[in-house]
Amino acid sequence: MTDAKTERVPRDKENDYTKAAADMRRRFAEEKTGAKLNHVGAFSVDPATLPGNIENFIGAAQVPIGLAGPLLVDGERAKGAFYVPLATTEGTLVASYNRGMRLLREADGVKTTVIERYMQRAPVFHFDDARQARDFGDWIDARLSAIKTAAEKTTSVGKLSHIQQWGVGPMRYLRFNLTTGDAAGQNMSGKATLAACAWIAENYPGGARFTLSGATDTDKKHSHMNMLHSRGARVVAEATIPDRLIRDIMGTDAATLFRARLVSNVGGMLAGTVNNGMHSANGLTAIFIATGQDVANIAESHAAITFVEIKPGGDYYWSITIPSLIVATYGGGTGLATQRECLELLGCYGAGKVEKFAEICAATVLAGEVSLAAAVVAGDWVSAHDQYGRNRK
Repeated sequence: MTDAKTERVPRDKENDYTKAAADMRRRFAEEKTGAKLNHVGAFSVDPATLPGNIENFIGAAQVPIGLAGPLLVDGERAKGAFYVPLATTEGTLVASYNRGMRLLREADGVKTTVIERYMQRAPVFHFDDARQARDFGDWIDARLSAIKTAAEKTTSVGKLSHIQQWGVGPMRYLRFNLTTGDAAGQNMSGKATLAACAWIAENYPGGARFTLSGATDTDKKHSHMNMLHSRGARVVAEATIPDRLIRDIMGTDAATLFRARLVSNVGGMLAGTVNNGMHSANGLTAIFIATGQDVANIAESHAAITFVEIKPGGDYYWSITIPSLIVATYGGGTGLATQRECLELLGCYGAGKVEKFAEICAATVLAGEVSLAAAVVAGDWVSAHDQYGRNRK
């Protein structure tokens, strides 16, 4: 290891996105630390494609990608059978999702619905007292059209849908909700909201002082606000699974799964969990890594609400609602080499595909929920990990 008083990571001031620049930094790191970076340096991505995605590039982290499917989806955008790329180092994960997909396929697939999709930036305006803050809120409501015009001048894609408000002491918290096309939209929303706030400050009588984020946008943090009002896509995946299939494929039955769900709900309440299901973060993270999503958005996207019931004939209805699924099919890391290939594998790269992708993500999550829940009650959860998930080399 090196001490704190060392030279800075080297950069090429002329063109820092070349193989030579990456080689230079790897040699620097090896000299400073004694580590060997042979595999880090064995990459196929063209460094020239990376501006805007990374700085001080040295190579690539190679995460294994497995293929699960077919996943049968009956969505409004995603229709048909899909083979889902899952990037993970957790043994049994791909096998488990594959098993859940088989069960759902035999049950005629997963129905998916995108309820709404917004991205937020949430400024706070500061005043001398609560009455000034309240009056400011009324002024905002009366001028939504002009504020919308100011915000949308910054983007050809983003549209301001609505502004939520909360008064606290001498402050007025606003939450701008924008649609953002096929991009996740955090930067787009920030730029549009800044322009809107500048217009407000210029036109409000006596001026208005603001902080661009008052934290009710909850960027890359879970919040109850997201559970109620959505951030990213609010998407539902649901299926009715015949009891006979649960018995034949999963080795348990609908009644046992239903009782286990009651027990899990109580345990989740005791723990204060933000997801009363099983493990949506597993499938979502694996898809995010494979397809170039911003993986930090798992902090918000993993929250979910499971609802189940036994139908009169004994079959099992199972749904999962993901209220803040933040995904993109354009921009960010989605256009990089392997990431684009994985999106193309799903037919989800580029414009007009983000809701289709959100539906596939939600259907994949449901497959994982079904599989893990059945494994737990059937008693083969630990044995499956022992068989498929051990790598101690």
